[in-house]
Amino acid sequence: MNRTKRVWTVLACVAFSSVWAQSNSQGNSQSAPQSASSEQGITERVMVPMRDGIRLSTDILRPAQPGNYPVILMRDPYGGGVPAEAKDWVAHGYVFVSQQVRGRGKSEGAFYPYINEITDGYDTQQWLGSQPWSNGKVGMKGGSYLASAQWLSAHLRAPALVAIAPTVTPFNYHQDVMYTGGALSFASRMAWGFSMGGANIDDATWDKMLMHLPLKTMDKTFGFSVPHWRDWLAHPSYDAYWKMFDVESRVSQIDVPSLNIGGWYDTFLHGTLTSYQGMRDHGYSEKARRGQKLVIGPWEHFRRSEIGELQFGPDARIDFEALHRRWFDHWLKGQDTGFMQEAPVRIFVMGTNRWRDEQEWPLARAQNTKYYLHNGGQLSPSKPAAVSKSDTYIYDPANPVPTRGGSLMARGLTAGPLEQGNLGERDDVLVFSTPKLSKDTEVTGPITVTLYATSSAPDTDFTAKLIDVHPDGKAYNLVDGIIRARYRESFENPSLIEPGKVYAYSIDLWATSNVFKKGHRIRLDISSSNFPRFDRNPNTGHAFGEDAELRKATQTIHHSQLYPSHITLPLIP
Repeated sequence: MNRTKRVWTVLACVAFSSVWAQSNSQGNSQSAPQSASSEQGITERVMVPMRDGIRLSTDILRPAQPGNYPVILMRDPYGGGVPAEAKDWVAHGYVFVSQQVRGRGKSEGAFYPYINEITDGYDTQQWLGSQPWSNGKVGMKGGSYLASAQWLSAHLRAPALVAIAPTVTPFNYHQDVMYTGGALSFASRMAWGFSMGGANIDDATWDKMLMHLPLKTMDKTFGFSVPHWRDWLAHPSYDAYWKMFDVESRVSQIDVPSLNIGGWYDTFLHGTLTSYQGMRDHGYSEKARRGQKLVIGPWEHFRRSEIGELQFGPDARIDFEALHRRWFDHWLKGQDTGFMQEAPVRIFVMGTNRWRDEQEWPLARAQNTKYYLHNGGQLSPSKPAAVSKSDTYIYDPANPVPTRGGSLMARGLTAGPLEQGNLGERDDVLVFSTPKLSKDTEVTGPITVTLYATSSAPDTDFTAKLIDVHPDGKAYNLVDGIIRARYRESFENPSLIEPGKVYAYSIDLWATSNVFKKGHRIRLDISSSNFPRFDRNPNTGHAFGEDAELRKATQTIHHSQLYPSHITLPLIP
């Protein structure tokens, strides 16, 4: 394995364990507790039993002085051991617990993504709440899968679970993780899924795998066996498989305050936003509804403040541990930290590069304004003329539009804002832009694109990308999205389209907060591919993942009074 591949594999496998903390301990499979004591505290390694008898390797660090303490729990699939932050929590009067999830590290059982975190999480929370050194109050923290481990068990309402702090979190696993807009989040899920399946892939093999068809034979063709990858491909629609993991559908059963942290360029931004909004509107109790906090910064999945090709300034960095300390001191210790008196929402506004407090999400004062597509590549709030206008391009899945920047977590792809270069010059990319702005224009909130389009294919994709064009002509991506035609009406019940017929397509671009400065231009790119962020639609209409055939499709985007294709921007007055 070459050095580049090895570095990436370590990053993918360790993920948040390595980014959030340095490991200084390894798990142990013995059932009897192992303990050590020092002035800094007591360290134990135990095997905690689950309801079915499977035991999970659990490292416990607690203060040396006898007493009952609140507990901070992190449930980790990456085998990173005890993070360096643990000793700081212990010094602050907490018990810190790091548990390896089922089938990972030294924990017993077989690992399968997400499925066991529901009951294993509940059992662990209750076990911790009943220990003699516990005050009965458990808080959970962590990001990505470690955030999933918090939400997935929350609807069971373990009495010991008092507060959580999920960062960059999935919520609806079909839409937030796997099939955004009905298209497979290809490079991200392929990289994570294969690494969690134990596959070591060198660069040459990776490149071949990206282009391999049919998708359903990928793992076995290249000598791997990744059952969860095959299961994901077998369930492209929102069916009973995905409903097992859909936290969004269970918010009314969840009764826990949550500190939700995410990034504008995070691959799970949608989950972070919907978790806050869903809990705020529909949580189980008034305490849960009022106990929601949201922090969104200019970060990608690993919360790095220097991403892509733009600089957001020193204010982009915040002290996450101090934030968590104030949060848990309030909920687990009952201290008045002032946190809950502060605004529930704190967002970083790009362009001005400033933090701002808000009272809700989405912002109540936002004015949802339609910018219409016009002939000649114009983008304007003026409605299009009555006469029918359209633009046509050929989508060839053998030559897809390459991914450049965005909300990514994938091998070989750079997340964040990247200069779009000559992508807008491709024949299969339609570019629509405003004139240079006469004043600063803030866009903060959810963004959607409505397209009226026809295709020569029975199934195809349409993509959209919102871009900030600077006065020097450099163009930087903000948000993007996709819709698979067969899922235009329902993610549960797909239906093919009639070639040549006009359909309305809604593309969810998730959300952003950006000030388009005076002299900049607002640009919208329309196409049919964004590869390898999303898989290529072969345009055949066949069952998902079974195609080795690729067909070209003629795509026509309509923009007239009858078919007013547009982007809806939440403008802040």
